Amino acid sequence: MRIVLAAGSALIALMGSPLAAAPGPDEAWRRAEATVKAMTPAEKTVLTHGIMPLPIGPTPPPVPAEAIPGAGYVGGIARLGVPALTETDASLGVAYVMGLRRDGATAMPSGLAMAASWNPDLLERGGRMLGAETRAKGFNVLLAGGANLMRDPRNGRTFEYLSEDPLLTGVLVGHSIRGIQSNHVISTIKHFALNGQETGRKFADVRIPDAAARESDLLAFRIGIEIGQPGSVMCAYNRVHGQQACASDYLLTRVLKQDWGYKGFVMSDWGAVPALDAALGGLDQQSGAQLDPAVFFDKPLSQAAASDPRYAARVDDMNRRVLWAIYANDLDKHPARPGGAIDLAANSEIALETARQGIVLLRNTRNVLPLAATARRIAVIGGHADQGVLSGAGSSQVHGPGGPALVVPVAGTGPWGAFVSEQYHRSSPLAAIKALAPQADVRFRDSRYVRDAVEQARAADVAIIFATKWATEGYDAPDLSLPDNQDALIAAVAEANPNTIVVLETGNPVVMPWLGKTAAVIQAWYPGARGGEAIASVLFGQTNPSGRLPITFPASVDQLPRPRLDGYDAFEPDFSGTPPTPDARLTVDYGIEGSDVGYRWNARRGQKALFPFGFGLSYSTFATSGLTTNGKTASFVVANTGQRAGATTAQLYLVDRNGKPCLRLAGFQRVDLQPGERKTVSLAIDPRLLADWKDGKWAIAGGTYAFALGENAEAIGAPRKVRLAARTWRD
Repeated sequence: MRIVLAAGSALIALMGSPLAAAPGPDEAWRRAEATVKAMTPAEKTVLTHGIMPLPIGPTPPPVPAEAIPGAGYVGGIARLGVPALTETDASLGVAYVMGLRRDGATAMPSGLAMAASWNPDLLERGGRMLGAETRAKGFNVLLAGGANLMRDPRNGRTFEYLSEDPLLTGVLVGHSIRGIQSNHVISTIKHFALNGQETGRKFADVRIPDAAARESDLLAFRIGIEIGQPGSVMCAYNRVHGQQACASDYLLTRVLKQDWGYKGFVMSDWGAVPALDAALGGLDQQSGAQLDPAVFFDKPLSQAAASDPRYAARVDDMNRRVLWAIYANDLDKHPARPGGAIDLAANSEIALETARQGIVLLRNTRNVLPLAATARRIAVIGGHADQGVLSGAGSSQVHGPGGPALVVPVAGTGPWGAFVSEQYHRSSPLAAIKALAPQADVRFRDSRYVRDAVEQARAADVAIIFATKWATEGYDAPDLSLPDNQDALIAAVAEANPNTIVVLETGNPVVMPWLGKTAAVIQAWYPGARGGEAIASVLFGQTNPSGRLPITFPASVDQLPRPRLDGYDAFEPDFSGTPPTPDARLTVDYGIEGSDVGYRWNARRGQKALFPFGFGLSYSTFATSGLTTNGKTASFVVANTGQRAGATTAQLYLVDRNGKPCLRLAGFQRVDLQPGERKTVSLAIDPRLLADWKDGKWAIAGGTYAFALGENAEAIGAPRKVRLAARTWRD
């Protein structure tokens, strides 16, 4: 059997990108131009700003009757048939907005869990489901598409994003966006760009050479835009080279609109607009304007347009771009209205399958897993496993029907207290374990008393510890440890029972000082609405684990480019990110690693991770062979050499350029195989992954390039060399 993969990004690059030129005269663009010509001056500032239709902010604005409680509302122009934009968070499901809407939604696993599947088709299927629920609830804009690379694993929003690699991130986010927008819903891609930490997030000033940015974070966005064609880009809170990202001429005008020919509109993040002149920097829409110092894109914009030709031209362009996104996704022809039918049971099956494919088996000594259904006594310890599974907090928080199983207050009783709280979805791992082991004596103990947990573990055949690490938008983690003395708990339980299995529900990589004492470890991430069942299915072998790490697990923070998180000791964690003083300053130097993010940094430094990018075990075994490549495509055979059906992810790496070692993921494909089955896989190689960005162009130096297959970024096979001719091309 033969599989041919032409990943969207690679195929577009080989054929010539449709976004490389200035916006063409497509039907949506022609309609947008005609509507702009018909607008009055007053109408031209309707689509350029919006409110947060919630009782939030120092002076909450009046909320129109047609607005739905959610992230944002931008008025329409009824006279011209232009619909209002009703906006909701986020990438992991239709967000709950602090419990103000009690209608329930399907909670997908975290971004890391989705990415651990390495399965673009699965993410597109999930995107279709998320877009359908968005539309059924009356929203026509989903603030999804997190594409920031994970430059620091302590970032509080790591769980929302996908990976540390530009190819993997770009392909996966692009397919998710494509699924979302199949429902006549606009999706964003965010947060543009280089939004790598929450500490000082509204004033952290990122410094990075243009070439390094183009070869890493910006390439991820570029690939995602090519595949997904999102109607909107959401700019970031942070600064880049001294400018706010939402006013950055470099990011929004030069890179996005000129170099990439992007047709859609740039919306601000909420509370991210510094001044009116952000419009001249390339910002098209001010979101949640009550969170900014002023509503810049209403009367001030109109007045500037009446007296300054630069603003007049920009106002027309701003409207044209918003209208293009509306017309390209047929929002006017297919209006979204609240009260649509949602099959929550069917949608939860998508969340369940995503969680299953995203769980990563990190350790399995003596084949302790899968557990036999005949296990007589099982101790289940910690992690509120009797209640549910952990989720990440902030704007991406989703509530299923009935709300969360458990809420642990974190941020007090202020206006953001409900927004930043530790919440658990209603999917109990304990109940799922009992259902799959009905003959076993299954006993649960919380983790408050180590002695109690140890005694239960000593008396059991198997001890399963659920370890959690909560994360949220607005706060970074100080290090990579487990909180609440869980490392000591795991060590003590593992000492008492050699058959100790650790289930990690975390939004970031963690260090594991107890690893050598355990029998097995699975990384379950934040597994979503059906996470408890997904975890149990892996533990008992109903699911053969196939997840692969989309992010490096460092051995310690000393392996990171910045062992101390910039600003963590100087600035108090704060959801709003408001500077403690008007002149607050924080510089973040991404020039240290440049484009060598994650596994590339380790390769440059010769460091070995605790668990490397691409790592994951299975209950079966696999082998790859027969690699051939011409530098544009690669072909090889993948075989299941074990006794169980399962899936693996074939990973192709660029390992050398003209005698200089390097390490770049050049292609990947998830492959499902029966025992003894073999498949031939063909991959297209995006030439940008072989190139450098020089003098405003991509450049491949002529010479010898070497490629190799890898089980992960630290287990690389024999290289295959090919000679490539020199070439340059515009982005």
